[in-house]
Amino acid sequence: MKNKILPAVLISVTLLTSCDSDAPGLKDVFAGHFLIGTSIDRRELSGADPGALPFITEHFNAVTAENAMKWERIHPEPGTYYFDLADSIMDFAQNSGMAVIGHVLVWHSQTPDWVFRDSLGNQLTREALLERMKDHIQMVVGHYRGKVLGWDVVNEAVDEDGSLRQTPWLSIIGDDYIEMAFRYAHEADPEAELYYNDYNNEEPLKRAGVTAIVTNLKEKGIRIDGVGIQGHWHLDSPDFTVVDESINEYANLGMKVMITEMEINVLPTPAWLYGAEISKTAEYRDSLNPYAKELPDSVGLQLADRYAELFRLLLRHSDQVSRVTFWGINDGYSWKNDWPIPGRTNYPLLFDRDYNPKPAYYAIIKEAAKLK
Repeated sequence: MKNKILPAVLISVTLLTSCDSDAPGLKDVFAGHFLIGTSIDRRELSGADPGALPFITEHFNAVTAENAMKWERIHPEPGTYYFDLADSIMDFAQNSGMAVIGHVLVWHSQTPDWVFRDSLGNQLTREALLERMKDHIQMVVGHYRGKVLGWDVVNEAVDEDGSLRQTPWLSIIGDDYIEMAFRYAHEADPEAELYYNDYNNEEPLKRAGVTAIVTNLKEKGIRIDGVGIQGHWHLDSPDFTVVDESINEYANLGMKVMITEMEINVLPTPAWLYGAEISKTAEYRDSLNPYAKELPDSVGLQLADRYAELFRLLLRHSDQVSRVTFWGINDGYSWKNDWPIPGRTNYPLLFDRDYNPKPAYYAIIKEAAKLK
């Protein structure tokens, strides 16, 4: 370590990383608390990185299709579906005894423009778009009927102030597009769990908008099983007390709560880029990429503290939290290397680019050990 003096509590984590050659699988450490998931895509399955799939089976018991089930990938043209990549993910997961999360059925991003227009380029009517939504959901959910644990049915439909986000789904269909998506998904696979998924929905205003959606669906007898809090977080944000409050509030509505796309950004990032709205980006500057060659030990230990604080909270809520999914298997796979500022080198996960456990890994292991 480059730091000559470390706080005593951090020395124990540092020594553990250097002394423990056999890092226990995350799924085993947190068995009995919640599923531990990761995202998976073509890169992991391609064989180009022979370490990827064995690592996934060692540490995770749930996988989310990072892109393979999004509309633009699985249904890029009218009447044309490409299931090959998603089928490969399914085969790998089933052969490995892992749960599969379907991501995502209705979203404003990564949805082709043709979805909202007819063959002449005119905007669809409400009825026509509902029919198109129904066909898509029935085809995709039906294809995996009985195989997927749960679906992110609607993604990121709420704005920061708690109002419904202005999207083609909302403007063409109206406020009830969300309930219709959930109805269609339930019809396509009555046994699958159905989730609403969003980022920043731990914050009070946005949380209020999500609770309104959940309440509306429940009052109408429409199935919804859980709320996903994405967890695209930072060293300085959010205050985890709002996560604590959100878990309680969503659970009190009868929802399973999941952290669905988690990482902790360690790079300086303008606050207006916090969240996960993929249309927002900023130009590269060296000052925003300060750790291009390696992460300083001091920052790695900050990351460890942050993860420890979070998992201390999640373990307290293990009767309400059903799954924690990391958005990437190691730092090299994280989308945070190129978003929201392309070309940066980020270090937001528990394992480095060579699959070595970082102090953050040992910090959360230590939190779980306290409950033994």
